[in-house]
Amino acid sequence: MGDVIVTKNLVKNYTLGKESIVRALRGIGFTVQEGEFVAIMGPSGSGKSTLMHILGCLDVPTSGQYAIDGNDTSKMTDNQLANLRNHKIGFVFQSFNLLPRTTAIENVELPLVYHGSRNARKLAMTALERVGLGDRMLHRPNELSIGQQQRVAIARALVNDPSLILADEPTGNLDTRSSEEVLALIQSLNQEGRTILLVTHEPDIGHHAKRMIRLLDGQIVVDHGVANPLDARTILRSLPQEEKP
Repeated sequence: MGDVIVTKNLVKNYTLGKESIVRALRGIGFTVQEGEFVAIMGPSGSGKSTLMHILGCLDVPTSGQYAIDGNDTSKMTDNQLANLRNHKIGFVFQSFNLLPRTTAIENVELPLVYHGSRNARKLAMTALERVGLGDRMLHRPNELSIGQQQRVAIARALVNDPSLILADEPTGNLDTRSSEEVLALIQSLNQEGRTILLVTHEPDIGHHAKRMIRLLDGQIVVDHGVANPLDARTILRSLPQEEKP
């Protein structure tokens, strides 16, 4: 397995007003190999989301180095970075970011439509079937449960068949069953060989990963493997069955 992500001494500073400086990241360095499932944890303000934005090429560090698949992102053009985001990385966010007036399949095929793909509808259908929503393709977000909306967002992240999934608090708005359903899906994607980085502040969510990186005040304070990761499918079987309407 090769290194997918290599970071060295990442620093990110934000300037507030004329003199105030917020040091969000203070010398972060770690490596992620192909096929790993890593939870990035820490309290609010620890630098988790800042780090995720840099790893997703949505932001740049103040200093330090970030290489993905051996390519130094600081040397890439805007077009190269956009191509990397569109084809290598799938993003899943806490807020879903679905368009409210469009159907599930239209939301999922949107990234492909932007790039003129001729197979957008077929690929979107495949992605929705992959997340168990083959019978909800024509439903709008307000016609879906919160958990189903997050699965639509995951389908949209998968539609370009990325090898790296970045999930920022993907269970933050979900109840226990919906959270475990999403985590079961994420674990299955990892078992297929995709590299997963999941940001969370909840220890029970983080323990579904195979490795845990904990941040505090913009620095790594813990980086270790998880001996016995929680299995979402096992947890789902232990939960009370939902009552049918």
